[in-house]
Amino acid sequence: MTDLTSTQAFWLGHLFHASSRHLSLSEYAAEQGLELASLLAWEKRLVVQNVPVPPRHRPLRFVAVEVAR
Repeated sequence: MTDLTSTQAFWLGHLFHASSRHLSLSEYAAEQGLELASLLAWEKRLVVQNVPVPPRHRPLRFVAVEVAR
């Protein structure tokens, strides 16, 4: 892999920070004052440029419920 540009490093750093904190990209973007669309676009752009990006944190959408009888 070649050296990253400062812009690539900036967005990759945000992606790693969101992943390490187990935040969804939407939560992280809101917390950091970033536009979610920009964060998503840079994630996609880095993947296309063969830059390894961290896995996204995807919170569980369903919760198991036990019904008492």
